Amino acid sequence: MYRRLDDFRSHFQEEVEDTLKVLQAIPDAATAQAVSPAHRDLRRLGWHLVASLVSLPLELGLKVEGPALDDHMNCVEPAPDSMQELAARYESAAASLFEELGAWTDADLVKEDTLFGHLLWARGYSLQALELHQAHHRGQMTVLMRQAGLRVPEFYGPVLEGYAAMGVPAPAI
Repeated sequence: MYRRLDDFRSHFQEEVEDTLKVLQAIPDAATAQAVSPAHRDLRRLGWHLVASLVSLPLELGLKVEGPALDDHMNCVEPAPDSMQELAARYESAAASLFEELGAWTDADLVKEDTLFGHLLWARGYSLQALELHQAHHRGQMTVLMRQAGLRVPEFYGPVLEGYAAMGVPAPAI
């Protein structure tokens, strides 16, 4: 749980940059990659990340600029046709979130809100959950990217191709 806004801002800025690396590495031709038709494809996962920057903060009283939501916090706006536009919308929503947080102080992080009608979370925990939610779906996206034959960007350490570029053998599986 975050207890200082500056800690969230610095960590989340890194997460935003990592998410942008993923979104920008997906060519439009690969956006339909999914585990199955019943699961989100790369475009829908990316758009879900944009919408989540609006929906969860809205539960905390923050009005982040981004896709329109219905009364159940579902995104009603279709995803952009290009991943470039989707990435731009993600970056814009993240910037709006940072702006909205300017009205908070560290003391606001211990205030509790009821989220989605049944979760009572401190705001510092809600911000942590937002950050972890981004990483969770980014991980799903990197698996789909591998299945689509795409190179996965590095963020927490080298990927397979990164070891080769360093001239270091990849760790044994």
